[in-house]
Amino acid sequence: MLHLTDLREILRYVPRFRDRVFVIAVDGAIVEDDNFPNVLLDIALLRSLSVRVALVHGAAHQIERFAQIAGVTPSDLDGTGITDERTLQVAITAANRVSHEILEGLSATDLRGACPNALVAHPAGILGGVDQQFTGRVERVDAGLLQSLLEHDIIPVIPPIGCDGVGRSYRLNSDAVAVEVAKTLRAVKLIYLSTHSGVSGPRGVIRQLTVEEADAFLKKNRGELSGGAATKLAHAVKAGRAGVERVHIIDGREDAGLLNEVFSNEGIGTLVYTNEYLAIRPALKKDLRAVYRLIQQGIQAEELVRRTQKDLEKQIQDFFVFERDGTIAACGALHHYPEQNKAELAAVFVDPRYENQGIGTRLIGFIEAQARTRSVGTLFCLSTQAINYFIQKGGYTLGTPDDLPPARRELYDRSNRRSQVLLKKLA
Repeated sequence: MLHLTDLREILRYVPRFRDRVFVIAVDGAIVEDDNFPNVLLDIALLRSLSVRVALVHGAAHQIERFAQIAGVTPSDLDGTGITDERTLQVAITAANRVSHEILEGLSATDLRGACPNALVAHPAGILGGVDQQFTGRVERVDAGLLQSLLEHDIIPVIPPIGCDGVGRSYRLNSDAVAVEVAKTLRAVKLIYLSTHSGVSGPRGVIRQLTVEEADAFLKKNRGELSGGAATKLAHAVKAGRAGVERVHIIDGREDAGLLNEVFSNEGIGTLVYTNEYLAIRPALKKDLRAVYRLIQQGIQAEELVRRTQKDLEKQIQDFFVFERDGTIAACGALHHYPEQNKAELAAVFVDPRYENQGIGTRLIGFIEAQARTRSVGTLFCLSTQAINYFIQKGGYTLGTPDDLPPARRELYDRSNRRSQVLLKKLA
């Protein structure tokens, strides 16, 4: 059941995505899944919100099945290995079938689609001394053709087959095709719908990674990732470096998964984003209500000292916020006591929806850096519940109330919270 809060969440994103392009890359296995009609309904909703959609599809699942029917042992399934002539013919048959199934599904949801010859390909050539035969690479994407379709409310359905200038066909990797299409259309999102829930780490699915973090994770853990997850993460990194702001890897078999990934802060899979996606910045007056709500949660959890909205309004210039896609995910403050050459790290709180993502650590590090730029000699904080964290990971040492500046000591005594004083000398 859709709640009013869900509608508000969706409407918050609409102005940002209106008339922008999403490239949705669908694995062949997802096209045959029972949930695929729901995916098409989700796409219909995106179109109703004036989001332009281009579909790229794979066909490895179908190639394997068609090859068995034809009695052919495929030399390659996903367009990354050698493609001999027999495999190419099976791939063309399978890709055409998948394209047609998608067009049928679009018609059933009152959407118009077309399968354009928008991919200009060339042979992958000889790699490592081995001729890749009919495996190709995308040389160019016909931007004008795709833009014309999008402007006429027609969804391009792009198969993993490309042609060269003389009409020869080549098998392509659909994940790579999706990157090239997203680059060409200047898409704001590239969304991979696969049979993976995302990229898995030691603690389960990793919800978000910067492009740099994703690249480092891939280099370290490629051997532990399934082939499909590894290639999607690799192409997510490539897309991010090419200017695609956000790349999502989600399970296309999950009902409403596409909408939950696009229109919620948490998402359901793995997001790879450029650094601009997350920002720590000084709080503004317009952030007052959001920061106040965060602090109230901290007060209820007995993690933060009580502040009224009037108190916060007077101190808002001391606050910093961690913003994720327009949402304030965390806050923290730096209160300066110049006469004692000390400053307080205060009111650090992370929205519970964003816990265990390293946000608090980044925010604390940023505020500490701000204190250093102001030549603060000693940074202190007061804590009742995170004492071990500040000592073990923050480099703080135990202090006493006598270490506080007089004005802060007076507030400390009045609060009667008996918080532990923690100190950190700054170079």
